[in-house]
Amino acid sequence: MIINRVWSMPNKWTFKITPIKELLSRYTIDNGYWCDPFAGENSPAQVKNDLSGKVEFSMDAIDFLKTRKDNEFDGILIDPPYSLRQVSEHYKKAGIKVTGWHTSAGWTAHIKNEAARILKPGGIAICFGWNSMGLGKTRGFKMSEILLVPHGGSKYDTIVTVETKLFNKNKLFKE
Repeated sequence: MIINRVWSMPNKWTFKITPIKELLSRYTIDNGYWCDPFAGENSPAQVKNDLSGKVEFSMDAIDFLKTRKDNEFDGILIDPPYSLRQVSEHYKKAGIKVTGWHTSAGWTAHIKNEAARILKPGGIAICFGWNSMGLGKTRGFKMSEILLVPHGGSKYDTIVTVETKLFNKNKLFKE
């Protein structure tokens, strides 16, 4: 497994942070069909969803993921709001009533389950946040890379995980 730590200035648009932009270019450019359920701005995915209404789809992430087919994508980017406060702010801004569901571990688990379902065996999941959990072994994923991006001072690091889907419907995918 590769673990890198590269300092960079923070940016509210994750994909504009230089070391993250470089990591994404290694995986997403000319490497299949990618999905981003939290696209924001600057996502390299072909299929984008975001509550902002500035991309092709503007739905709750779970509702969006449920519309996609099993094994549809070669890659998925998971860059959700990182904290419960951010989830609440984003949903309220979009005019969606925030409930306890949106700020629960169940909501996050449901997103990860749906993300795993729509990713092809051998596909790549790249997750962003303040932890290195990714989609995880129990969903059939193997971690291949972690990028830590410290921003200095009182800012939290941005943590990026890269995983490959090994399992599909409880069957081992041969690498």
